[in-house]
Amino acid sequence: MTDADDLYSSYIANVVFNAFLCYTTIILNIITIHAIRKTSSLPKPLKTLLLSLAVSDLGVGLLCQPLNIADYVMLMLSNAGNSDTFLAIFYMVVNLLSYASFFDVTALTVDRFLAIHFYLRYQELVTHKRVVAVVISIWVLSAFLSFLSLTVKFGWLSVNLVTLYAVFARVEISCLTTSALLYYRIHLAVRHHANQIHALQVQQEAQNNEVTNSARLRKSAIGTFYVYLVFLICYLPQNCIYFAVIISGSSTIVSVFTMYALTLVFLNSSLNPLIYCWKMRHIRHAVMDILLKMLPSGHN
Repeated sequence: MTDADDLYSSYIANVVFNAFLCYTTIILNIITIHAIRKTSSLPKPLKTLLLSLAVSDLGVGLLCQPLNIADYVMLMLSNAGNSDTFLAIFYMVVNLLSYASFFDVTALTVDRFLAIHFYLRYQELVTHKRVVAVVISIWVLSAFLSFLSLTVKFGWLSVNLVTLYAVFARVEISCLTTSALLYYRIHLAVRHHANQIHALQVQQEAQNNEVTNSARLRKSAIGTFYVYLVFLICYLPQNCIYFAVIISGSSTIVSVFTMYALTLVFLNSSLNPLIYCWKMRHIRHAVMDILLKMLPSGHN
């Protein structure tokens, strides 16, 4: 099989995958956004961060995947590449939403770390206004990085593409490593809290309160940990591409791997709503209420 055949079969496979994922990403994230907004029991900071992540995931289904499908179809129908304008829009949107998701997941990790380690001062340290400011900063930073990568890729800025990939790889690996270390610290703190609760013998009411608070924080931390874990699995191949380009440069094998790695990144946007429903009870109940109301019997 020639390199051209490898590329063509990869185009077809990724068009089929993205066509299916596009629909599930849009539907699942629309329902999830509505469910998160309806869930009053979620702390406002956590709700804001989850909404930001869900909005970026919805953007993947509405914009990234349709543009990706169009890109592959045009490449299959013509030996010539797509226009610079189309490619610029495509890369701008993909990078914007990918970076926003990346930093949202990191912010969720930091939020749960602060909630566990500083639970007595959490509401003082993590206010709704501060989290909104962080979310705005995340989207502004994502837009800046997206524009920066765009200017380098199309030669508008005289910076070597390999150098840019090396910088982005370091930033992303630093964030992923930091999140991993924070979750390890969260695990240790949760285990320490559990030991303290078992040691409480004097006041039953105080013990019940500690048990309730610890269980709530533990469940929210576990929920966001699964978001991080799935995110890591979906984004790690994309990060490996940076090293492949740095080491060996661009090739047909790298191009094929890039296609599947990008589809895996898009898959993450369909998986996040499923994780919320699986690991966050209040969101799961809100989703069930929405789905029941959508059924014909719900209107009787």
